[in-house]
Amino acid sequence: MRSPFSLKQEFLKKWILGLQRCRSSKKNMSIFERKKVIKLSADVAVASARKGITCWSRALIADAVKEGNADKHLAEKILGPASERQPTEKVPVGAMAYNKRIRSKKIPKRGSVIRRTIKCAPQAARPSSIVKRLVGKRRQILRSLIPGGEFMNGVSLIEETLDYIISLRAQVDVMRSLASASKLVNLN
Repeated sequence: MRSPFSLKQEFLKKWILGLQRCRSSKKNMSIFERKKVIKLSADVAVASARKGITCWSRALIADAVKEGNADKHLAEKILGPASERQPTEKVPVGAMAYNKRIRSKKIPKRGSVIRRTIKCAPQAARPSSIVKRLVGKRRQILRSLIPGGEFMNGVSLIEETLDYIISLRAQVDVMRSLASASKLVNLN
């Protein structure tokens, strides 16, 4: 994993480049348009700073440039021409990719085995089932928060979440630094 400082530098470079590309195309923007450009360029910049290594960065960029998206033209302008874009790095299978468990044909899936069950008197909900349900709900919430999370298994979801948090933290730090620097410039 890269150092947070180099991630911040890469994000700032790509974010400023994206903002410059958008500014050069349209001089008079409304506040709503500016907000949209700043958010989209920040999202695309933080994703492209990861160079396609992570699933969330690929999902974020793919979502920004997909057909039918109202901001597709804007996202392509921020990313630059396809000839200037860096190709995404290939990720080895099993390392922060869309991990799907490969099962041997000899081992039956969990649900395909007929099990004999002993009928017992109805009990109160078992603590382990309550925990499993709570963990499942939280995993679903996490999948909805991470771009591309709906396609990840538990382990890769945690890895991607940690990387996404680090990248968002770098994004926030850069934006705060930029805001405080602009305050100092405006005061002088």
